[in-house]
Amino acid sequence: MTVHNPALAVTTDVRLEDVHPCATCGARPLGVCADLKGHELQNMACASETVTAQPGQALFHEGDPNPFVFNVVDGAVKLYRLLPDGRRQITGFLFQGDFLGLGGRGPSSFTAEALTPLSACRFRRGDFDQLLNALPALEHRLVAMAGDELMAAQEQIVLLGRKTARERIASFLTRLSARQVQLGGEEGRVHLPMTRLDIADYLGLTIETVSRVFTQFKTSGLIQLLPNNDVALPDPQALKALGEGAA
Repeated sequence: MTVHNPALAVTTDVRLEDVHPCATCGARPLGVCADLKGHELQNMACASETVTAQPGQALFHEGDPNPFVFNVVDGAVKLYRLLPDGRRQITGFLFQGDFLGLGGRGPSSFTAEALTPLSACRFRRGDFDQLLNALPALEHRLVAMAGDELMAAQEQIVLLGRKTARERIASFLTRLSARQVQLGGEEGRVHLPMTRLDIADYLGLTIETVSRVFTQFKTSGLIQLLPNNDVALPDPQALKALGEGAA
């Protein structure tokens, strides 16, 4: 992998005594390793190395050779592509437990950039392929995650193609809330590690539209803007209904 930022830290000396933290890793319940036990988890841990990055640093850039796959252990990542005219399209946000690298094996078609302090397990594709062959539980889990990713992509197509700006933002907040609840977060409260511009580039809107809709939601009582980029959702069901076009 080409490391474009020298501050990107990589630890490659995974030892047997480092395996035990994998069993209590916060990412494991939702990660690709969720169904592994005992020696299976040990084999996977020994095939990985730990990568850390600070906000704004990239795990890899669009066009880079991409011989690795990643499992996000802690933090958040944004995925984006740059169009020839310089416009940016954010294609997704990843969080603890998400897997990165299910796509093609050629040069990367997008950039993966840390939104927060980030820690991830990194695997060489060849090593990960061997793990898939040796560990049926890992293969089954990966297939299930690929199915979830496909469903999310289909939902995003509908969101970008048919929904209004208010519906897009309502759907975004609802989905992000559900994901953060899965991670143990408080129901009815969302943390936004991304900027308003990031949200706009993900939802196919302008930053002015995103800011205007957030203000409308705040005025109508659908959301409450809190310190530290937190958003309270006083009536999650009303927000969900709006996102589905039922309100």
